[in-house]
Amino acid sequence: MNERQILMADDDADDRFLVQAALEDIQIKNPLVFFEDGENLLEYLLEIEPDQYPALLLLDLNMPKRDGREVLKLLRTKKVWDDIPIIIFSTSNAPDDIYSAYEFGANSYLVKPSSFEGLKSMLRAICKFWLAVHCQDESSKNA
Repeated sequence: MNERQILMADDDADDRFLVQAALEDIQIKNPLVFFEDGENLLEYLLEIEPDQYPALLLLDLNMPKRDGREVLKLLRTKKVWDDIPIIIFSTSNAPDDIYSAYEFGANSYLVKPSSFEGLKSMLRAICKFWLAVHCQDESSKNA
């Protein structure tokens, strides 16, 4: 698997802990960086170089300062961030939230599972696709 970072913006400490534990259990080696709000995530992305952009961004919808919708809209207006896969990872299964996420440019919308085993299974599938397949596609573009 690729060693680029996985970023997660979520204001719920329990969700952050569970994602970290699940990724460790399924042996994902990519560094995991957490943000409690969209504002800090955006500041971080503005400070790093393009070759340091994350392999994946898990983005919650409802956060303080800047919520996931605002962050998603802003990220998708800047060409430099087009290649960052953004997965909305929310407790909401409201059709309006799902529709707007895709309209604003999310690569995927997933509802957080209610069990730890479900979370591990979902993260395994996410990582298998976005960290393995997607990164191989990216490296073949640059070859």
